[in-house]
Amino acid sequence: MSESPCFSSPSTCPPARPVPSFPPLRVGRGGDRLRRAVRRRRRAASAGLAVLAAALAVVGGTEAQASRGAAPPEAKPAPAAVRWVSAPVRIADAATVRLLRPGDRVDVVAAERAGPPRVVAAGARVAEVPDPEKGVADAGALVVLSVPRDTARALVGAGAVARLAVTLC
Repeated sequence: MSESPCFSSPSTCPPARPVPSFPPLRVGRGGDRLRRAVRRRRRAASAGLAVLAAALAVVGGTEAQASRGAAPPEAKPAPAAVRWVSAPVRIADAATVRLLRPGDRVDVVAAERAGPPRVVAAGARVAEVPDPEKGVADAGALVVLSVPRDTARALVGAGAVARLAVTLC
């Protein structure tokens, strides 16, 4: 084996140079910061959940009241499902019906000869406004309303004995 030329004679090696000053390198510290941030966030979420649980326990939900010996609140029966139907209604004033658009809310008022006017349907949604019929000048105009089934029956009954009008809500 041959020796390197720097070790054989001191004159063949390059002269020594000073090492420049530089700040120390920190390798792998970014992942540690991320882990610490995740840990802090987890701690904050855990603390928030603990405070929420304590507040619910103090306020006393139904289970907390039951554990204290209090009688549970009575369960109310669910309201009956309201079935919405489309009810065609003939309004006495055809010009008023031309003002209506689908989606409008109206109150339907029945005006009878004997007695004061009465509201038959409150807050009914206009589903459709059909084109006016030709040749029927005095019969009013048709409008289709979306109302509960019971209200639809009342509208049909009122339309048979009284003139109907609408007011925009």
